Amino acid sequence: MSELPKNDPRLDQASVSDETLLDAHEKLLGSHPDEGARYKLLPIGILFVLSGLVLFAGTYLNRYAGHYSPLVFDENGKPATSEVVVKVDPAAMGKAAFEQVCITCHQANGQGIPGTYPPLAGSEWVNGPADRMISIVLYGLKGGVHVEGHAYNAAAMPVFGQVANSAYSWSDEKIAAVLTYVRGNAAWGNKAGPVTADQVAAVRKADGDRKEMSESDLMGMK
Repeated sequence: MSELPKNDPRLDQASVSDETLLDAHEKLLGSHPDEGARYKLLPIGILFVLSGLVLFAGTYLNRYAGHYSPLVFDENGKPATSEVVVKVDPAAMGKAAFEQVCITCHQANGQGIPGTYPPLAGSEWVNGPADRMISIVLYGLKGGVHVEGHAYNAAAMPVFGQVANSAYSWSDEKIAAVLTYVRGNAAWGNKAGPVTADQVAAVRKADGDRKEMSESDLMGMK
């Protein structure tokens, strides 16, 4: 068997070390191993920017997407009007008006002042026909009045309705609210039903701009 010549390349390859091969590969690839852990910041910066955008988008959608409800935006829906209907409790409205004006004479407990201002608590007038009370508040009351057999000779009750010589010019709704509060005030022993603005308007339309009511006028009403 003949020996290989000394300059045979196969002999040179066998004697090549691992370090030599790695170095040759690095040269061929045109790069060097990052032995110093010198990472480039550009990819990391892009990663942080993208993460921030994802976080912002999620927060924005959570706050302004309306929970993806079709009621928030509906391209087929009718445009909303600017009219807003707010329902007010008549008793609450009447209580506020009573405490602003009526409480001065009739007192917070509805007992009035003996001999001067008649009581509203347990009064047969208050718990009687609604039209009588409407007329009293609407047109005022002049002269004395008897409540449960007791005489009250107060100064004339002011005219509250939207009629001639009215000191307050309250709307039909406000008068109805006050009467609803007074007539339905269980704490005062009153158990009469509520009064509506239509009832007040009907009395005002029927009587027109008349003078103050008297006890005899009220007694003639049914």
